[in-house]
Amino acid sequence: MTGRMSWQPARLVHRRVETPTAQTLVLQVPGWAAHLPGQHVDIRLTASDGYQAARSYSLAAPADGDRVEVTVQRVPDGEVSPFLVEGYREGDPVEVRGPIGGWFIWRPAQTEPVLLVAGGSGVVPLMAMIRARRAAGNRVPFRLIYSVRTPSDVFYAEELRHRVRDDAGLDVAYVYTRETPEGWRGEPHRVGLADVSAHGWPPNLEPVAYICGPTGFVEAVSDLLVGLGHPAGRVRTERFGPTG
Repeated sequence: MTGRMSWQPARLVHRRVETPTAQTLVLQVPGWAAHLPGQHVDIRLTASDGYQAARSYSLAAPADGDRVEVTVQRVPDGEVSPFLVEGYREGDPVEVRGPIGGWFIWRPAQTEPVLLVAGGSGVVPLMAMIRARRAAGNRVPFRLIYSVRTPSDVFYAEELRHRVRDDAGLDVAYVYTRETPEGWRGEPHRVGLADVSAHGWPPNLEPVAYICGPTGFVEAVSDLLVGLGHPAGRVRTERFGPTG
């Protein structure tokens, strides 16, 4: 499902604060067809003098009529993200192009166990998969390993707590790289072999893995999984750089 690749008008209808520097934007896109969890869109801004700037953002939720959700992390000195997080108001127009992507997607018809590994804002397309699984009534077990710098950097914190509480098929393990919550056992560290061994799936169950985050993070986790015996073809990756 690649969608129309022309620019479509969109307007902000709602926003939710996720962290001190990130917000989820709900956009109304008239005529939006549909999309799959894991896909992304381009968002373009046009200034009063005609200058345009566009950035790509992962879709954060399954299709809901003509509404789409993206979660935007403000990048200091960025061209687009500071406006979307701080200056974009309900009713304001932007342009959207997509959906984009055909490899890093999860379909509700899939039956294999799923391992999701997120680095920072890389959790956004993985959250779309978690939400789509629940919406479809799919009982395939999901495990999420979520690496963040500090507890205040967790996207969707309250929703994830509720989903884990209410869904025995979903497990979430956090890895903190700079600061841990009060009472947390263990020291800050990066995702390593012990984490993917303890919170992932063994290769004999033939899971499919989705890894999203900064390039170095994605490459390191991919190498760990392949080293444990997971076929490279079942390890799907999406990486991003510090564009804003």
